Amino acid sequence: MQEKDMVLDILSGTKASLGNYAKVIAETSDQNLRRTFQQMRDSDEKFQYDLYKVAEQKGYYATSPSSSPQDINSVKSSLSSGAQQGTVPTGILQGMK
Repeated sequence: MQEKDMVLDILSGTKASLGNYAKVIAETSDQNLRRTFQQMRDSDEKFQYDLYKVAEQKGYYATSPSSSPQDINSVKSSLSSGAQQGTVPTGILQGMK
């Protein structure tokens, strides 16, 4: 197996792991265990980003072009309005604390 294939395989596996952390964290009620999973996720995110940077420098990973400030603001606006129209009524979470 070539180095490029190994790096891309590890990146792919780590990306899948990060998705699983999100699910596990969302479903964990014990705060100590939840914090542990969050620390593990944070560590894996750093590892994934560091490996991605190496892969990018070696030409193993092609990146998309940078987004314009207008595109970024458009996405932020869409996500913000979508969250406001979500299934949880505004303020319900504050009332549960």
